[in-house]
Amino acid sequence: MADEKISQPGWIGDPPPVTPPPGWRVWLRILRRGVPAIGILALGVPVLVLLRAVERVFAGPRRPVTGPFVQMVCRGVLFAIGLRWRRIGRPMTGPGAVVANHSSWLDIFTLNSAMPVFFVAKSEVSTWPGINILTRVTDTHFVARDRRFAAAQSAQFASRTRNGHRLLFFPEGTSSDGIRVLPFKPTLFQGFLDPDLPRDLAVQPVTAIYHAPENSDPRIYGWWGDMALGPHILAVLALKRQGRVDIVLHEPVPVGGKDRKTLSRLTEEAVRGALPFAQG
Repeated sequence: MADEKISQPGWIGDPPPVTPPPGWRVWLRILRRGVPAIGILALGVPVLVLLRAVERVFAGPRRPVTGPFVQMVCRGVLFAIGLRWRRIGRPMTGPGAVVANHSSWLDIFTLNSAMPVFFVAKSEVSTWPGINILTRVTDTHFVARDRRFAAAQSAQFASRTRNGHRLLFFPEGTSSDGIRVLPFKPTLFQGFLDPDLPRDLAVQPVTAIYHAPENSDPRIYGWWGDMALGPHILAVLALKRQGRVDIVLHEPVPVGGKDRKTLSRLTEEAVRGALPFAQG
């Protein structure tokens, strides 16, 4: 999907929130939320693999059963950790893809809870311990940001779109602190112009709005720069009260007649416009 080699170390931004080491009461809170969440994932992964094996026989590459099942598992994880969510708007019904702002690892669960999607991630993610298991069983679409693979990756994207897969892209190219939208990269929209894609293809912009609990750092749900994954997961689980997330599904943007820069601008404007405290 990318047509140039990009060195993207991740958005640095302001220093992340400083969280003190948890005491024993906080550890109890972490266990009370974390153990059920891990249990849901531990049960859901093998069931997903079994369902997919059966589904493949009857539906081929389509996902009429496992898509909603992943959605149910993600909702269960959010319930376990206490993060409330709501969807505003309707998922698109025709062929197309989804683009959204990227705040943290929580996006895996919050965006999938709102609509069944298949994430598009940089190839390095496939090697991250723990996360790589989730991405593999949910059939994440990995891309290498190198022009040598652009044609092959565009063909793969077209094939999955024709099979009804709703691929979700993060055009910012990295995650931020959740209170801003980084500039969208037009190069990531080149794949939407592939002639093998359906003529009525559209791109649906989605805004994930994380609301931190009262008296907490508004960036608490953001995971960016050099922040370690484990400590951030513990910091989220350790919150005395959880906040909420609103997933806003905007009107789809038809691809026909537009170039990648126009698609990037229109979708970025939609995503940024729904974030009440958005910064650039």
